[in-house]
Amino acid sequence: MKKTLRNFLALAFLVLFAQFAIAQSGVKGTVKDSQTNETLIGANVVVKGTTNGAPSDLNGKFKIDLDAGSYTMEITFTGYETVEVQATVQEGSYTDLGTIRMESSAMSLSGVSIIADYARERQTPVAFSNLKKQEIENKLGSRDLPMVVNLTPSVYATPQGGGAGDARINIRGFNQRNVAIMLNGVPVNDMENGWVYWSNWDGVADATSSIQMQRGLSAVNLATPSIGGTMNIITSPADNKGGGSARFEYGSGNFMKTTLTGHTGLINEKFAASVSVVRKVGEGVIDKTWTDAWAYYLGASYNINKDHRLEVFAIGAPQRHGQNIYKQNVAAYSHDYAKEIGADTSTLSKFFESPNGRLYNENWNSVNESYTGQQSFNGKTIDRYKPDFLAERENYYHKPITNLNWYAQWSDKVSQFTTLYYSGGTGGGTGMYNNYPGEIYDYSSEPTRIVDWDATIAMNQSDTDRKGNPKTPGESLGILRNSTNNQWTIGAISKVKVAFNDNFKTQFGLDWRTAEIEHYREVRDLLGGNYFTYTGNQFDTPAMYQKGLGDKIAYNNTNTVDWFGGFAQGEWSNELVSVYGTFGYSMIKYSYVNHFVTADTTAAGAPDVNSGELTAETDWISGWQFKGGANYNVNETFNIFGNFGFISKVPIFDEVIDDGDGTVSENPENESFNSYELGAIYKSLDDKVSLKGNLYYTLWTNRIMTRSVQLDETGTMGIAFIKGMKQSHTGIEVEASYRPVNIFGVGVVGSVGNWKYLADVNAIVKNYEGGAGIVSDTVNVYANGLKVGDAPQTQVGVFATVYPVEGMSIDLLWRFYADHYAEFDPTNRDDETDKDQVWKTPSYSVFDLSFNYKLPLKGKVGVDIFAHVFNLFDTFYIQDALDNSPYNGNYNNGGDIDFNHDVNTAEVFLGLPRTFNLGARINL
Repeated sequence: MKKTLRNFLALAFLVLFAQFAIAQSGVKGTVKDSQTNETLIGANVVVKGTTNGAPSDLNGKFKIDLDAGSYTMEITFTGYETVEVQATVQEGSYTDLGTIRMESSAMSLSGVSIIADYARERQTPVAFSNLKKQEIENKLGSRDLPMVVNLTPSVYATPQGGGAGDARINIRGFNQRNVAIMLNGVPVNDMENGWVYWSNWDGVADATSSIQMQRGLSAVNLATPSIGGTMNIITSPADNKGGGSARFEYGSGNFMKTTLTGHTGLINEKFAASVSVVRKVGEGVIDKTWTDAWAYYLGASYNINKDHRLEVFAIGAPQRHGQNIYKQNVAAYSHDYAKEIGADTSTLSKFFESPNGRLYNENWNSVNESYTGQQSFNGKTIDRYKPDFLAERENYYHKPITNLNWYAQWSDKVSQFTTLYYSGGTGGGTGMYNNYPGEIYDYSSEPTRIVDWDATIAMNQSDTDRKGNPKTPGESLGILRNSTNNQWTIGAISKVKVAFNDNFKTQFGLDWRTAEIEHYREVRDLLGGNYFTYTGNQFDTPAMYQKGLGDKIAYNNTNTVDWFGGFAQGEWSNELVSVYGTFGYSMIKYSYVNHFVTADTTAAGAPDVNSGELTAETDWISGWQFKGGANYNVNETFNIFGNFGFISKVPIFDEVIDDGDGTVSENPENESFNSYELGAIYKSLDDKVSLKGNLYYTLWTNRIMTRSVQLDETGTMGIAFIKGMKQSHTGIEVEASYRPVNIFGVGVVGSVGNWKYLADVNAIVKNYEGGAGIVSDTVNVYANGLKVGDAPQTQVGVFATVYPVEGMSIDLLWRFYADHYAEFDPTNRDDETDKDQVWKTPSYSVFDLSFNYKLPLKGKVGVDIFAHVFNLFDTFYIQDALDNSPYNGNYNNGGDIDFNHDVNTAEVFLGLPRTFNLGARINL
């Protein structure tokens, strides 16, 4: 073993020595975007007519070994015009080609960048960070896309329970309901509640050309929820160069992924198309978080003439995956770690450690393979995913989005950018549903209850329920249900840009969207029985109470969202100063139809089926935003900027229409945001040093919240409607990078925030499960002075990149998080004497390592190999937490919650253990 290691080290040394000792002459330089001055990562620099060359690195730099002589260097990059540079190489030295600036091509990213409001260095007065395609590929390792932006100030992303596509992102203390996620300039946040379901966009990472994280109100001029920030995702356009690639990956949890990509190249100077197909399967790192997914991507361009261009983008990801939905008391994962962070012996007694440790997932259990009952979803009847287990929680969805973009240059001064888009989603998620006393739980195998499938199946087939009461054989009392969310959205965004002169430009735009969403539950698996009894549909006759596979139960609503908005923006700039201001106005209208409830009752108080279905509709609700800012270029290397904004945001659907009883808020009040920011940027002329820093302050008033709450120790659930919350978010953010030599670079990012609630309010809590109908209660919420949870308020990251040989990079990343206060349920803060702060989770740090190497092959075929190790030292840490969870056995004998606000009563998701991803890509 020692001899083998010595031989390996000797061989590695010889390879490194050969790289440095043999070639002593060649060319070097830097590739940048001509308009934004940003470095282009992964630009292909070759000797024209050969394959001898190298890609530009993470700083846009390249270095190619060549013999003495004269050469024509060809530089290509997707979406840019090809550049040719003449170079004369002298023996014993490298000819410096300086900065090579590339122009966006006729079939480029420029139009999409304008639709998406891409910020530009030394011009746009907002805080932002850019990630180019090569950097994303080098660091992501096929994780959910938000994970790659974790090395950005005030940005926190986690995989939550570890299911594929279940990630979430938080910026400056705002969760992703208040972060605008833009895909090629189109907002993809849910039209009803603003959330983003990353499993819907599972194939986006493979097609992403760049990501720009704009923190704060951002430069986006559409009325989007960009309070915390905007994640601008731009997918790759059609490549002007023909070819293809095949990428193969393997990783932890038996993860396997294949990505095939093909490019037609530019045909007759008019048309180009790129297509990708992805297949992904895996068993999951966390128990039974399996994935079974496809993804596809199409980018096509047609150059009508020099002034008009059409583009089509289509992306989708039909997928199914097992989920880990429920957080656990930390003792359920590890008693040693629980004791280390202060858990009491009583907590260790209450929760024994799962045999699966930190991989524990409450949402599955084994099942006797003799049970062959089928399942229903999306109108199909199928066998379950695996015969030896059943998952309580599974997500299945397909939500493609298609854009048709038209870019028109009407004159030297007037241009137009229009996109029409359609997105249609089908699918949902699973869970248990029962008629009391329904499903049977196993409390002995794991630290928290898990469904005992075999016992539940036996009960459904027998003539007694779990308490021994008589029942009809074959009547299912506990079943698996689907919560279905079928929807479609159609929209259009059109922007007209008018340049009055070289200094003053304006933009005007319209934004129209309409969506229809079906929400219902249906029978997925009868678990051994023949039917399930449901009497909640007021239009059913007794003969219709028995429900089979695919029949609707629980609720059946159709909601619509109509949106119309417009904006006007003015921008004045010269070489030193740029100033802009934007005003936007939007209107939203909601409607609701309950297909299970009649619109009226008879004189006797019974449902009147002749009155039709219960409906509700709002008037148009208007909101507005005003944003502005200025940038001043002090000199060639230093600039300062500031911005401000005032937003009146229309409340989301659930805050206007109660989808339990159809009540419409009489006077829906808008949420208000005031934001201010100051920053400075230094970037050396040689691109070796970059420094960024900024301060921000955001005030959020009249925040409206809805929460599902557990009302008592029996598990009765209700909805809390909270109005008037007030909170402030202040902080400082820094970014720095230094590359003293070509083979080494280092960087630091950091942020310190102070996010807290500023007022006590009250909440209306509705109980929809009471036998006497809907019962409302009002409770006080004492939140003043409590910290805003859900993300660390102190973050530090350090990264180092080594380029030991041409085409190779090794990245080591270290991230440190502190002052992470747990999320909490405001309705649990109804005791005026409860002044304790929200539980603060332990600080932690984690290391990631990435390796990428472009093999120095000759010929037309190129091979890249890569490997990633995440959580390099297998650190135990808490990434998500809920303070004083009612699901954690915190009810005392009187039915109230014990307020401890510590590790004993919190529920958490641990960070994933050490994982790896490796593979190769073959380029043709």
